[in-house]
Amino acid sequence: MSDEVLIEKAKAGDEHAFRLLVEKYKNLVFKAIYPVLRHEKDAEDASQEVFLKIYYALPQYSAQGFKTWITRIAVNHAIDVKRKKQRQNEMILETNDLPALSSSKETVVIPLLRKEQRELVKNRIHNMPANYRKVIEAYYIAEKSYKQIADEQQVEVKTVETKLYRARNWMKKHWKEDDF
Repeated sequence: MSDEVLIEKAKAGDEHAFRLLVEKYKNLVFKAIYPVLRHEKDAEDASQEVFLKIYYALPQYSAQGFKTWITRIAVNHAIDVKRKKQRQNEMILETNDLPALSSSKETVVIPLLRKEQRELVKNRIHNMPANYRKVIEAYYIAEKSYKQIADEQQVEVKTVETKLYRARNWMKKHWKEDDF
């Protein structure tokens, strides 16, 4: 049976037709989700949730590329799941850090560590090529807008965007997160 026939039957309430669609596209959905979540069990759970979403959204589907439609739903759901997990991890970390911050030793150490990290970043920035350093300092340290930087450097705003893009790529290439 073709996808269109299965979709129409599933829209009409035929559970067997929907099961056939699930069987046909379960690998596609998993392959769309796994690269985002990077955890097999989470990807399997998310795949099941995606098929529930597809089932309930099927009446709104208009024959414009079923594979693309379900892949988009799968990727969007995976991104939502990943964000939710990150928020949960942040909340767990925050609640675990609260008692530690109340001790007097910690309140002295934390500002020192922040100062040390700021110095390290400043030193690393000074080792950047001059054209990248100027735009990074202006945007991130002086917190100037693209327009302000463009006016100061007497260039177009698009040039500032390009310089920032290239500077970020240079940092990704030459700096490692472990260095900070």
